Amino acid sequence: MTISREDVEYVAALARLELTEPEINEYTEQLNSILNYAAMLERLDTDDVVPTAHAVPLHNVLREDQVRPSINHEKALQNAPDGEEGFFKVPRISLT
Repeated sequence: MTISREDVEYVAALARLELTEPEINEYTEQLNSILNYAAMLERLDTDDVVPTAHAVPLHNVLREDQVRPSINHEKALQNAPDGEEGFFKVPRISLT
């Protein structure tokens, strides 16, 4: 498969990019180079390669959940600039 000059112009138009003539030629050449390399990789014999999701094994290193006492409302609101009925009070956000 190859990328034509028209393909590059079409994709550039979709992306709303204004490309110069040298850029169109350069990108056409670069994209074809990438496709040629991908085609070369497709020819590799991978029959003896075990499929993997990661190059190295991953293990979760999460600790077990532990129930512990938490801070009470009064102490949590102690340094808040403004509070109301046990909650943090923040400025209203206008969506208009």
